[in-house]
Amino acid sequence: MKQNLQVSLIIIILLWIEEVADVFLSLNLDRFGIMPRSIVGLRGVFFAPVLHGGFYHLFSNTIPLFVLTLTMMTFYRSVWLRVTIFSALIGGLAVWAFARGGSFHIGASGVIFSLIGFLLASGIFRKNIKAFLIALIIFFLYGGALWGVLPSNPYISWEGHLFGALAGIFLAWIYRSQGQGTRKS
Repeated sequence: MKQNLQVSLIIIILLWIEEVADVFLSLNLDRFGIMPRSIVGLRGVFFAPVLHGGFYHLFSNTIPLFVLTLTMMTFYRSVWLRVTIFSALIGGLAVWAFARGGSFHIGASGVIFSLIGFLLASGIFRKNIKAFLIALIIFFLYGGALWGVLPSNPYISWEGHLFGALAGIFLAWIYRSQGQGTRKS
């Protein structure tokens, strides 16, 4: 458990270091976000999850990402890293292909929604009630997460949330029989 806490905390610290450097050194790193259907915007699939539009944006992602990463490492240790990476890639590619154009899509919330989707679906597929309940609580506490997957605010990438959640559900199906949390019959 101690190692899980340390890894989760390191991920959060790295995100904060990036944002502090971006803001105080005027690096303008947000330009490396996903810009739909633009070749140069494709690089954002790799960079968008670590970029944030300011400290408030990062703060709103910090606690859910920390708790979800910790939960993933606790219940799905052998697949958590693959799920996290593939969540970012699958969700990011879907945002690049289908999201509204003319804007940069940034932030860890796509990965957050993917981890929520993974934990909820895995809880059902594997009958892991603890992981399911943690994801359900975060889902409802995370700023009305249900509304986060619907177009409601032009400054929020609801597409990133939606495609992240779908990527998480897809990955839960793919990894349903791998790692901890697998129900033995």
